[in-house]
Amino acid sequence: MPSLDDLKKRIKSVKSTQKITKAMKMVAAAKLRKAQESAEKGRPYSRKMQNIILNLTKSINNPESAPKLLVGTGKDEVYLCVVLTADRGLCGGFNSNICKLAKTNFKKLLKERKEIKIITVGSKGLDQIKREYEKHIIKRFSFKEKKQISFEEAEIVGREIIRLFNKGEFDKCIIFYNNFKNVITQIPQAQQIIPVEKIDSKEEENKQEEQFSYEFEPDEDEILEDLLPKNISTQVFKAFLENAASEQGSRMTAMDNATRNAGDLVDKLTINYNRSRQASITKELIEIISGAESL
Repeated sequence: MPSLDDLKKRIKSVKSTQKITKAMKMVAAAKLRKAQESAEKGRPYSRKMQNIILNLTKSINNPESAPKLLVGTGKDEVYLCVVLTADRGLCGGFNSNICKLAKTNFKKLLKERKEIKIITVGSKGLDQIKREYEKHIIKRFSFKEKKQISFEEAEIVGREIIRLFNKGEFDKCIIFYNNFKNVITQIPQAQQIIPVEKIDSKEEENKQEEQFSYEFEPDEDEILEDLLPKNISTQVFKAFLENAASEQGSRMTAMDNATRNAGDLVDKLTINYNRSRQASITKELIEIISGAESL
């Protein structure tokens, strides 16, 4: 059984840890608000850009002359998988959930005899994926030195994806990230960005889109040549924003649970300490009484 001094030190240590987790929860809550606003503002922009590209696609008369970024290579053999995770831990199952979804897709593709190439963004995702799929990893990105991810970082990743596509390194590209719903819920997402995949939207939005007839200047091909590379970076940036909000939400929940657990542990240790102290006092009293009786 631990001594009174050991229990006292343990209680003090747990209380110190509790203060840290409580502070981290408050910091995450403050960051979450800003990250959530950014994610919510970014959604309509990325959705609208994809809708415009899909609208332009309808105007193309000859599909064979359409840009490869839009229609793909026509093959389905090599997949580029971009796994977007955090560079920092202590955020619950945020990183694990993304990696779990990515690994499930990797197994499915390999089972279908497809070739996979992996780009990891974030050191935490790299640590988990390289255990099983290190030979498939072709590029690693980490923006640990950046306090806040900006569009510049998304363009770096986007340019690398386009460079590999232009070299004929892959046929399809999928990005993996967490879609932010609320503080408690973040849903792992797999989104195909090459070739452009039709996004799910509400029926009302679809009806509204169909009512408009767009006129484009210059011609559709020129606009697509300029828009498609930007769309890749935009979709990556949207994933970054969703990840940022999801990370803070997950960290807030994890630190709240840690603070509660620390409180429960302090209560248990305090009860043990009081029991040990009472037992020690009782033992001393018995020894004193026994000594007095012997006299």
